[in-house]
This record gives sequence, structure tokens and C-alpha cells, in this order.
Amino acid sequence: MSAATATKPTQFTDYAHRADPYPLYAALREAGPVVRQDDGSYLVTTYYDIRTLANDPRLSADPRSLTPGTGGALAQEEESNLRRSFIRLDPPEHARLRDVAMEPFGPPHSPRFIHDMRTDLTRIITGLLDAFEGKDQVDIVDEFAYQLPVAAICKILGVPHEDEGRFHVWVEKVVDSLDAGPGEDGAQRAREGDSARQELAVYLAELIEDKKRHPGEGMLGTLAPQTGPGGRMSPAELVSTAALLLLAGHETTVNLISNATLTLLRHPDVLQRFRAEPGLAVPLVEEVLRYEPPVQFLPFFAALDDIDVADTVIPKGSPVSLLLASGNRDPRRFEDPDRFVPDRTDNQHLSFYTGIHYCFGAALARLEAQIALTELFRRVDGPRLVEDPPPYRQSPVLRGPRHLPLALRGVTP
Repeated sequence: MSAATATKPTQFTDYAHRADPYPLYAALREAGPVVRQDDGSYLVTTYYDIRTLANDPRLSADPRSLTPGTGGALAQEEESNLRRSFIRLDPPEHARLRDVAMEPFGPPHSPRFIHDMRTDLTRIITGLLDAFEGKDQVDIVDEFAYQLPVAAICKILGVPHEDEGRFHVWVEKVVDSLDAGPGEDGAQRAREGDSARQELAVYLAELIEDKKRHPGEGMLGTLAPQTGPGGRMSPAELVSTAALLLLAGHETTVNLISNATLTLLRHPDVLQRFRAEPGLAVPLVEEVLRYEPPVQFLPFFAALDDIDVADTVIPKGSPVSLLLASGNRDPRRFEDPDRFVPDRTDNQHLSFYTGIHYCFGAALARLEAQIALTELFRRVDGPRLVEDPPPYRQSPVLRGPRHLPLALRGVTP
């Protein structure tokens, strides 16, 4: 059986759907579990078929496996000026680099790492909320959600505190390079993003060399002495790993916190309950991840062979996009999927992916969001959305508000 064909494939990434892409995803699911676009790429729309492909070794994360010239810009996107990170590699290289990176980041070698971050995260969040004092309006994205993960990842990597401002500028330029809208000079933004990546790579390479001599605290201090001839990572591989943690982990956490704030303010009954039951934070964050995932789909996979899924053959070399957000709203998997249920049970969403490429920083992102939301809504008095829907980022992959202005009456200690 051949795949269904999207009647209007360009609408899939059309900014007009950014504020509410879910009716479009429902239409794609109706068209079929696998939808072929006119550019030759394939969209996988349903929960169980996404899980099946995500765990199929014939699906490659390496863009070099694509048939040249297929899939458009999203499928062909590369990390220019940096060596390809392990999320864009297949086994065995993927496993080798990921396993080394995980040792100082979590279990089994560092089982208390994430738990022990709680004190630092609470301190950072407290400082950000203290800065709201005296204001009657704040931008949750710029003044809260954006600041937290950058400060946290600098702490984790072992970046000197005085360099955090430089990281912030580079991250902002890289993120903005993905956000060129209609009528804007996308090429100029792309050049600025490439320049920021290059500056970031140079900075990290210099920092890693310094950490070889003076390891100090942080992940780079642990891994830098292990690089070089005969080492477990090359310096370039450690640079790409550090850049991945900074850039990818940062942007997804910004969107998670921003999407959660927006969702709670749209559901005042849930917000009232959350304020009375702060222990609800854990399942609530999981439901936000299902209901408004920060990563909508993953566009850079390639079929290593002809793959038969849902009675459709995806030809070898074809670009494949896994629509995680569509799978999260699949009524064949989740009861009443378009309703926000803060204590939903059996909430095995796809937002951190699955299989060997399961999100490296999932535990940290969860903890950041749980503490941030608990403290935000404990301390901010009378929060109210200034505009709804807010302006969204241009990126169809990493979906979240570009700004989220919030009116407030004050901030409590």
C-alpha cells in the first residue's frame, strides 16, 4: 500500500498554524499513519508507529544517509562550524560518545547529580523572581524561562560565572537564526547564527584546553583530561557535546517552562489546584510535555533500507519526520487527548523521544520545570496573560512563545 499524500504539504510548517498546530496534526492522522509529502519526505503521525520506527535500527539519525537533494531544508539541516554531535550519529559512534558524556551527568556513575542540582536551581529561580519585584508586567520568556537553563548548564559544564553573559549572547543568536519570519533576511540571520556557533566552538575549545591543566568543577573538568590521543573523546568531540548540551537543552527547557506557564494560565481551575497542591508539579509537568511539547517533531531521520510501516513502504534514503506532538494527541493511545489533565495516569508521552536517542537531559529539564513552576506560581500575585495567543517562534520544530508578557500585582517573598 502506498502512503497517503498531503494535499497541501506546505501547510505543515506554515507559521499560520504555530499558535495551534493540533487540528492540522489531527487531519494528518486522518490521512494515514504515514503521509508522503511532495518533496519525497515522509511524515509519521501516530503514536505506536512513531515508537516502532524510533526503535528500528534501519532509521538513521545521520543526515549523510539521506538521498542527496531530498527532504528540503529541515531534513538537510547541519550543525555548521561544529563537528556533528552524537544525536546526529548512529551506533557504534553514537553509543561511544553518549556513554562517555553520561558518566558525570547521571547514573550509574553519578547517581546524585540531578538530585544535587536542586539547591542551585532553587537559588537561580529565587534570584530571577526577586527581580520581578516592583514590576507590574514581565516577559516570562526573556526574564525567567530563558535565563534559568543557561545559568544551570553553565554550572553543570563548569563555565566560569563571569562568562555566562557571553554564552547568553551566543545562544540568543543561534536561536534567532532559526526564527526568520516572512519578509525577514533569513540569510543574514543564518550568517549571524553560524558566526555565533563558531565563536562558541572556539571558546569551548579554549576552555577545554584550560580544563586539561586545571580541571576544577563541572562536566568539562571531568572529561577534558580524558581527551587527546588515546583518550575516550577527542577535543572536537567534547566541544560538540558541550555545544549540544548548551544549545539543545537550553531551547527545549525554555519552551517547556513557557508552554507550561501559558497552559496553566489558560486553565485557571488547574492553576488554583496547583497552588493548593504543589506536589502536583511532577504529573503536571508530564502532562504539559504531552499536551504542549517543546519539540513538535524530529525531521532529520533517513531510511537505511526500505522500511514497511503501517502497510506503507518508505524507500531507502528517504527523509522521515516523526511527529511527536501528533503522537501525543493520538486518540488510539490517549483518552480524551485534547483535554489537559494534570494528573493523567499512564502518561507515556513521546516528548523526550524513545530508544537510543532518548533525550540526554530529560531528568534535568523535568526538575527545572517542576521547581520553576512551583516557585513562579507560589510567589507571583495575580498573574494574567497580556495577549493570547502570544507571538510564537518561527521554528516549527522547537515550538514555544517568543515572548510571553504577563501582568502581575506583585511578588511575595
